[in-house]
Amino acid sequence: MQDQQINNIIKILQKELEVGTLPIVSHLAADQRDPFVILISTLLSLRTKDEVTAVATERLFTLGSTPQEMLKLSLNKIAKTIYPVGFYRVKAQTIHHVCRELINRFNSQVPDNLDDLLSIKGVGRKTANLVIALAYGKDAICVDTHVHRISNRLGYVQTKTPEETEFALRAKLPRRHWIIYNTLMVAFGRKTCKSVSPFCSQCPVFKYCDRIGVTRSR
Repeated sequence: MQDQQINNIIKILQKELEVGTLPIVSHLAADQRDPFVILISTLLSLRTKDEVTAVATERLFTLGSTPQEMLKLSLNKIAKTIYPVGFYRVKAQTIHHVCRELINRFNSQVPDNLDDLLSIKGVGRKTANLVIALAYGKDAICVDTHVHRISNRLGYVQTKTPEETEFALRAKLPRRHWIIYNTLMVAFGRKTCKSVSPFCSQCPVFKYCDRIGVTRSR
């Protein structure tokens, strides 16, 4: 693809986007921009299906909506509440640690910048960028497996890791697309541009795609 065609691709995918296909964190951000909710739900969503994350997030926040209230919950209580999210016991420990960090270092507020967020153990680049973009509306590019795969499949970037993809996108993706890019690519990846045997025959941006690495499609 030609680099300038990314504008057409994003315009088309925005028209294709339906509320029902929004990733859970994007859906929560559309309803409310509570940075603490966005941060915790993003942590819960790692290696977990959206429908499971949605229910677990709702259950957990009925028990506590602030870092202080979360810390009053035992690790066992949090683990049982968020089950069956992936690695629920580890995530319960991460939630406790993050809450302590927010209270002790950030006056109970979720930071709005990458450096501070990354200084909290358990918060990676994907989570930090998603919080900055969705909770604070600041320009950030969240790269997960969908964003990494599709950006390379299109031929827009040539990278080997999600982190490399993030920096490649920062260098060339028009800044006006940064915040929405993750939401669009995740929705597109789940519905059409799947990792194995994508639905190329139904793809709305097929004419722009170099189909890098695609050996079988439907």
